Amino acid sequence: MSDIRRTDAVLLLVAVVWGSSYLTARTATAALPVLLVLLVRYALSALACLTVVAARRGPRRWSRDELRAGVPLGLTQAAVLIVETYGVAHTSAANAGLIISLTVVLTPLLDRVHGGPPPLFFAAAGVCVLAVGLLMSGNGFHALRLGDLLMLGAAVVRAAHVALVGRLTGGRDVRPLHLTAVQTLVGTALFLPTAAHGLPALARTGAATWTQLVYLALFCSVFAFVAQTWAVQRTSASRASLLLGTEPVWAVAAGVALGGEHLTLLTALGAAMMVAGTYWGQSVERAHRAAAAPGTAVHAHAEDVPCRTTTPTTV
Repeated sequence: MSDIRRTDAVLLLVAVVWGSSYLTARTATAALPVLLVLLVRYALSALACLTVVAARRGPRRWSRDELRAGVPLGLTQAAVLIVETYGVAHTSAANAGLIISLTVVLTPLLDRVHGGPPPLFFAAAGVCVLAVGLLMSGNGFHALRLGDLLMLGAAVVRAAHVALVGRLTGGRDVRPLHLTAVQTLVGTALFLPTAAHGLPALARTGAATWTQLVYLALFCSVFAFVAQTWAVQRTSASRASLLLGTEPVWAVAAGVALGGEHLTLLTALGAAMMVAGTYWGQSVERAHRAAAAPGTAVHAHAEDVPCRTTTPTTV
């Protein structure tokens, strides 16, 4: 598999994991307060990251670049998760996954490292927006609720975060696992003062909820954060956003398969349009970058190669 296809496959897997996270988060927040869910998610993620860092061979100390990038990215990632989690607690899992996909449109507006995408990119993004409309109408279109508005805000913050990842890590000595460890420690420190009083409730939490919390921490946080950083270092934020933009399709799939939702004709059409728009935009953006800067594709740093083995099974 070529480096480009491998990077695309990793980003697509992140989209699958995040697509399933909405149903998981909605179920977990029905049993526990939102801030407590976030605290446990971050604390378990930090513990997993630190354990893997300590167990691996090679330098374990954090570089200056990793600390400089990890703190602001930890703050923006925490902002994304808090708005997303409150949003999904006040709307359906399907709606949450659909609305957040507007990140596909917003990220190119913020990603100016390569001079911005060509007009055809926005045409592809327009197809994705239309797909969101079809998906949402297929699940019963209605006036925006509080949760829907929060998810719109989360889309804006996530777009800024994705663009910031590319700007702070591109061309620098940053190892994805070490960067993710910093982000999870920042998030744990942020949520501990506000959610610590709810920790006794964890003793009464059932196995199903704990399973959801572990899944959110190890798969939706550790694996997804490391994989996203690893992939964005090797591609553009715009292209990464397009692949991650398939997330609502997987959110709908999880809702149908696990949440008892019904797949209508409009929903199926919207899902097909989302995939088509994503890959159209991907090809347009790749051609634009190749024409603008031939031979300057982003390559992996030698220090990052070991992080390619960081998969869910290793944490």
